[in-house]
Amino acid sequence: MHHGFGVVGFDIGLPAPLAVASIHLTPYSADKAVAEADFAASRAYRHGPYCIIGGDINYPPAAGPDPAWDRMRPYNRGARTLLTDPALGQQNTPVPDRRVAWKLAANGLIDMAWHLYQQTGDETLLRRTGDDDRIDQLLVSAPFAPAIVSYAVLDTPPDAADHDGLVGVVDTDLIDTSQLWAYR
Repeated sequence: MHHGFGVVGFDIGLPAPLAVASIHLTPYSADKAVAEADFAASRAYRHGPYCIIGGDINYPPAAGPDPAWDRMRPYNRGARTLLTDPALGQQNTPVPDRRVAWKLAANGLIDMAWHLYQQTGDETLLRRTGDDDRIDQLLVSAPFAPAIVSYAVLDTPPDAADHDGLVGVVDTDLIDTSQLWAYR
């Protein structure tokens, strides 16, 4: 990992340990970040199907509002967009590079904010966590989907960091324990 990764396991009474991972993916290359996301997911699943991953993903989520292109610095715009024909000039609308989020989803991880948004329609769940996009995300493995209770962006105190914090709440009694499997 370019910036950092850590995972810790907890015994919270599930049939296998709960892995909680903090990640900070490289902001310089979506290709490298896709590989880092894949690695983080495989390590988070090391002890079974129960994992939570949170951190600075540095790329747009799989779904939701487009980034605020007018506020995005050129180097972030270059890293976070798909290549399109520059000869199109002003007609060349940026296309968010969502491959990192798609890789996390392919690993069975669910974006807590998007999951709750789909249930409630509450657009505040999709707020930007940085100046220009929702690049910080909380993801859970599938057994946690029915247990997601709430998600919020923490924006106080103002300017405490360059990104807002996140908090997600799950009801451990609602975690699906019917599909236990072992890593191999």
